[in-house]
Amino acid sequence: MSAKSTSKSGLLAKAKAYLALTKPRVIELLLITTVPTMILANFGKGFPNLGLVLVTLVGGALSAGSANAFNCYIDADIDKIMGRTKNRPLVTGELTKRQALIFALVIGIFSVAWLWLTTNFLAAMLSLCAILFYVFVYTLLLKRRTPQNIVWGGAAGAMPALIGWAAVTNGLNVSAWLLFLIIFLWTPPHYWPLSMRYKDDYAAAGVPMLPVVRSPRVVGVQIVLYSWALVVSTLLLIPASGMGLIYSIAAVLSGGWFLLEATKLYNASKSGEVESPMRLFHGSITYLTVLFVAIAVDPLLHFAFF
Repeated sequence: MSAKSTSKSGLLAKAKAYLALTKPRVIELLLITTVPTMILANFGKGFPNLGLVLVTLVGGALSAGSANAFNCYIDADIDKIMGRTKNRPLVTGELTKRQALIFALVIGIFSVAWLWLTTNFLAAMLSLCAILFYVFVYTLLLKRRTPQNIVWGGAAGAMPALIGWAAVTNGLNVSAWLLFLIIFLWTPPHYWPLSMRYKDDYAAAGVPMLPVVRSPRVVGVQIVLYSWALVVSTLLLIPASGMGLIYSIAAVLSGGWFLLEATKLYNASKSGEVESPMRLFHGSITYLTVLFVAIAVDPLLHFAFF
């Protein structure tokens, strides 16, 4: 292999390592909620300006990537203990902690500046709050100290809804906060099944995720309770935002399915260890996707026909 090819290969590997720091799969999930939020915020006017949507997505992706990179930097010591995270760039040595810290700072500052210049000050400040909350409140303060870590950490994951709404309207209203609430309440029943699957990893790393410090039955009860609260919050969006038949049907049917799956997990937890908690984890992603697709389609159909 030539020196030039080796150099290109090295650069590509380094770029992939930096990308891995941002946790692209997490960002993808966050962005799924942003576009529908912007469409709903533009209710009655059709699809929002495409340029605005694109710059908001770029800013949101950089903001989330920065928070995730900071998380990798801070949690490098426990990532090497857990099988699920042992291949992250700081564990494998593909990147140094200094490189990760500089990268997180640069894209974080750029994301806030970008949103300020291309959208508005409110969206930029919400982006900054999301980064700071995820780094200082969730990662540094809560994650290693309380089983409620993921509950409050969900607030950072729900921020893209507020950022998307603010980018379109330069303000926040009841509908924006309901979208925030939906994602906030969705996070625990989404993440706790994953924590059940990797309970031993979290225990070895000294992270008190709920399944580590409570019995499977207690975790199952909490998942059901949060699932009910989640479904109720999705139904509140109907009168608050004037949602039509498409969203209403999607919210009721998908919500009913999600409650059924959560109840199945709870029933399994009564006998001890849950054999397949990842079924609800993966199902929760499908549920959120279906719900937010309906949030996008409903106002667009209303605009097209009314």
